Parts: sequence; structure tokens; C-alpha cells
Amino acid sequence: MRIRATVAAVSGALALSAFVVPAAHAAGTTGPAVTFSNVKVNKGKNIVVGTSAKVSVPVTYTVTHPASLNPSSFASGPVIYRGDTITSPTALQGGDEPGTCKAASSTVLNCTATLDIYPAEHDLFNSQAGTWKIGGLAVDQKDHATWQGDLGYTKVQRLSKLTADASPEPVKKGATLTVKGRLSRANWETNKYAGFSGQSVKLQFRKKGSTTYTTLKTIKSDSTGSLKTTVKASVDGYYRYSFAGTSTTPAVSATGDFVDVR
Repeated sequence: MRIRATVAAVSGALALSAFVVPAAHAAGTTGPAVTFSNVKVNKGKNIVVGTSAKVSVPVTYTVTHPASLNPSSFASGPVIYRGDTITSPTALQGGDEPGTCKAASSTVLNCTATLDIYPAEHDLFNSQAGTWKIGGLAVDQKDHATWQGDLGYTKVQRLSKLTADASPEPVKKGATLTVKGRLSRANWETNKYAGFSGQSVKLQFRKKGSTTYTTLKTIKSDSTGSLKTTVKASVDGYYRYSFAGTSTTPAVSATGDFVDVR
């Protein structure tokens, strides 16, 4: 059985492919008498999604059920959603498979599962980056569903990339170096990376032999996400750009570009 769930956000219709549960079940059918608790998504870290590769993150959770309910009579799994309630979400994501559970007592199951997101299949829209609510879904053998929402929060972010290129190389001491770069992030609707404009990005320098970067200045990315500034060359070392991130886009630092000063 599968628990993967998606939302056709353009039409607003809920399209579930989880346990083959029709949309009507989500709102109107009473499923297994279970409750979810202690749900932890991706070990508390944000979920970062690129343009094509499937993203699977671990989830742990607890299910409590009546002693009279046989755990083998239902399956369960975590979901994340956006919107006021889990039964009328504007976006919904689940896992490919139900969770794997072990009995901690006659009424408690400790479970593990994964959430699976497929950006290449347009599982997400750019506007959905940011905070999602956490919920749980349990389905019995007759496809009767139990939904529980408001179990916490997680962030789903658009994967970011950052480059840095300092020139000329080598350079004379005291001469001007030009450092170019580009800040981009995943566009889930085109499955490509697009420039992230108007963002504050730090130019940093690490002296040869050191392990610490020092910020030289802060500039903003232009309308295409491009970065360009100049500095005076002094000693051998590495130049990079560093972006602190936003609620929708993770922090990222470029690989340092080494410059030989002569």
C-alpha cells in the first residue's frame, strides 16, 4: 500500500494516491481509532528540494490505539500539509509507503517512515516554499481514513546554489580583483534553477593556511541573481560568496576561489 499524497493546487481538488483513499474519505469517513504523537520530520531539519531528484526524509512517530484494535488491521504514515485544516489542505505530501511500526505496549506503536517528494513530477509550486504543518494518516483495510493535523511544523525550501570566481589570476599585490558570482535557487514549476534577485550576499576571504573566512563586504544580487564587486589583492587566499538564507531558501556558501598574489 502507498501513502503518497499530492494536491492539484491549480484546481483546488485533493488528489490522493495514498492507500487508494478517495477524497471523500478524508472528510467524511471514520477510520481506525488511533492518535498520533511525537512526530519528528527529518530529525528537526528543514526539507530542501531541488529541481529533479527525489527527496526522501526520515520521520519518526508514535501511534496510540485501543488494545482491542489489531495493529495489523491498519496502516499509518506521516503527512505534511498547508492550509487551515488537514481535511481541506491547499497542499499535501506523504510517503511512498506506510510506516513500519513496532509495539511498545499493547496500545502504543513506535514507527518510522519517510516523506517522499518528486520535484520532477511537479509535486510542489514555488509559492508553497516555507512552513508546512505536520499530520498523520491511518487507513484500515476498507480504505476508511483517520486524519490528525496540527502535530507540529516543518519547512520545505527551494535548494540554493552559489558560485564565486575571482580574476585576474594570478594578480599583483595591491591590484584590483573582480569577484563575480551568481545566486540561484530551484524553480519547482520549470524544473530549472533561476537567479535569486535582491538578496544580501557576503563576500568573504580566507587567507592561505587559515581555516576561517572573514567578511569583506555585503552586496546584493541583481535581477538575474548575478553578483559582482571588486577588492584590492593583498595576500594569497580564497574568495567566496556566502548567503544566509531565507525562510524559503537555505543558506549556501560558494566554493572558495584561490588567488595567487605576486
